[in-house]
Amino acid sequence: MTEKRVAVITGGASGIGKETAFKFASKGDRVVVADFNEQLGEETVAQIIADGGEAIFVQTDVSNYEDVESLVQKSVDTYGRIDVMFNNAGIGRLTPVLDQDMKDYHAVINVNQHGVAHGIIAAGKKMRELGIKGVIINTASVFGFLASPATFAYHASKGAVIMMTKSAALELSVYGIRVVAVAPGAVDTPIIQGYKDKGMIDDMKSKVMGNKLTQPEQVADTVYLLSLPEASAINGSVVMADEGFASFK
Repeated sequence: MTEKRVAVITGGASGIGKETAFKFASKGDRVVVADFNEQLGEETVAQIIADGGEAIFVQTDVSNYEDVESLVQKSVDTYGRIDVMFNNAGIGRLTPVLDQDMKDYHAVINVNQHGVAHGIIAAGKKMRELGIKGVIINTASVFGFLASPATFAYHASKGAVIMMTKSAALELSVYGIRVVAVAPGAVDTPIIQGYKDKGMIDDMKSKVMGNKLTQPEQVADTVYLLSLPEASAINGSVVMADEGFASFK
């Protein structure tokens, strides 16, 4: 009998991360939900268990490498392995570039960029140590390719995720570890609340084929597909899960 996979998901308490945790668990994988928000993280795990899945919660600040390293070790201590690392945790601040508060700028970079770097390094080291040919999946964004007003720090962080994905894939391929990224577009999650507050949602919808927001479950499906052995030829790539946002204007 093949041993169940173990998937670690940062930002797993809400939005894309939460739906991805549900997706992996529904397919029989064991899930480690990592998030800064303890209450929502525990609620996510409770729902997975109630639905018959296996999961634990580990409170994690991805901007701190030691936290991410501890997360990976806790996952291995609990389940004996790590097969999938989904570096998904992210935040956003909607601010015009010349009004940028540098504390907000660094907060976005520390979570979205450094958090992904920490996950790649910590998970990659553990997979190499255990001889596991795993997959590391990073959440990029269409905003890693396209400019949008008042999103300076977010653009910088997601552009970095794209290049870190390519760089890590090149180096980790010798260990049989794949590194890929998924690039969502206009997804209906809490991170776009700033756009809602400013009445910008209709404009955002108009930039998507079908004139609608992508649901987080759709991105979760894409992440799951990328994790499968059948996706083994996809490496170092950014897979667009944007319903045409980057192709249609």
